[in-house]
Formats: sequence, C-alpha cells, structure tokens
Amino acid sequence: MEYNIVLKTYEGPMDLLLDLIKENEIDIYDIPIFKITEEFLKYIENMKKLNLTLTSDFILMASTLLEIKSKMLLPKKEALDDEEVEEDPRLDLVESLLEYKKYKEASEILKIQEEYESKSFYKLRTEIFSMSEMDFLKDSNVEKLSLAFFNILKNYKDKEVVGIEREYFKVEDASRKIKQALKKNKKIKFSQLLVDIVYKVDVITYFLGMLELIKNQYIVANQSDNFADILIEEREYHGQEQTQINN
Repeated sequence: MEYNIVLKTYEGPMDLLLDLIKENEIDIYDIPIFKITEEFLKYIENMKKLNLTLTSDFILMASTLLEIKSKMLLPKKEALDDEEVEEDPRLDLVESLLEYKKYKEASEILKIQEEYESKSFYKLRTEIFSMSEMDFLKDSNVEKLSLAFFNILKNYKDKEVVGIEREYFKVEDASRKIKQALKKNKKIKFSQLLVDIVYKVDVITYFLGMLELIKNQYIVANQSDNFADILIEEREYHGQEQTQINN
C-alpha cells in the first residue's frame, strides 16, 4: 500500500530541533530528551526513505542526542555535602539552542526589513554624482558588515534591569541617534552607539538604522577586516534631498 511522506525543509539540525520543541510545546529549559531524540531520528529515517542526502551536521546531532539519552539513563549518584551536584547532560544542548534561536530571530527581523525595503526606491531630484560613483561601503561589503554585526551581537548580553518599563525603540529612533552622534564626532564606531543599550534587540534596531542611513546616502561605513568594528562617517553630499516612492 503506497503512502506519501511530506517533510519540512530545515536549514540544519538546530532548526529542526527548535521546530520539534515548538510543535510539542516543550520547555526549552527542560527538554524531554527521549521524545525529542525519537522524533529527530524519525525525521532522519524519512529522509533516507526519500533518498535525500543527509548532511554530516544532522548525523552529528543524532549522535549527540543519543549520547545525552544514554547519560540520562545512568543512575544518578546522591551528592554529599562536600561534593558538586552532577551537571545536567542537556545543558550544552540547551545553551546552543538558545544561542541559535537568538540568531534566527535576528535574521527574521532583518528579512522583514529587507522585504519592506524591496518595495520602495529613492529618486534623486538633482544628480550631483552617478550611482556608480557612490561608495556607501568603503573597503567593505554587505557580507563583511553582516559578519561584524553578528560578532558584536554575539558578545552583547542583555543588561539586568529592575523596575524599568520597556520602551519600543524604532529604526527611525536609531537613525536619529546616529545623526546626533555624528554631529558631535565626524566618525564614530558602531560599538560606541551601544554604550547605554539595555536590550539586545536594540542592537539589531541600530544596525537597521545604520543601513537605512546608508541607503539614504547620509553615511558611509567601512571596516579594517571581517570582524572589526564598523566605522561610520557622514557622507559628503548627505544634504541632497530625496523623494521616496513606495510600490
């Protein structure tokens, strides 16, 4: 009897694990490793049935899950007063999942912004220079900026705040603050904008604000190497007026 297998497409094993956790409404801090391992292996088995190529990272994750499962099957020793409590074998996996989840959420925010920007374009009222001459990214490119941004984001941690109500920080707010900073100094580092930042999501907002100013020809950005800080400076012809036309 014929039957069809429909498999979702995942970017990697972490993406699959997060989806399994979401579907089963599991607490990421208390993963039922037996259930998750079973469903993960079932997905791999279905891939084999469809003759799909399994990448090494899926195989590695499967072995990691089985290792954690075997450790959890071992009898737990009762810790004495002077002995350290046995570490949960799921801890490293949970930390990796939380880190991956942050990057995924950040990329989704950037994707939404990209989709929005793709529906609009800017028309110059007066042409002082041609588009081919606009060096928005000096000694750099979008890929380098992205690497620098994610490196900054990785090292940035949310600050503990008690009794302060969260205010929504918009992209236009970030752009305005960058302009204000450039009025005091001709050149600023991206990291300098984050001194008083409390929430990691605001780091993303600042990055989007910077991209907005680059697109509007107000600033240029450059780096010394892939993971170096982003140096921002005011563009010479930033005073040129623009008209935004939305599709």
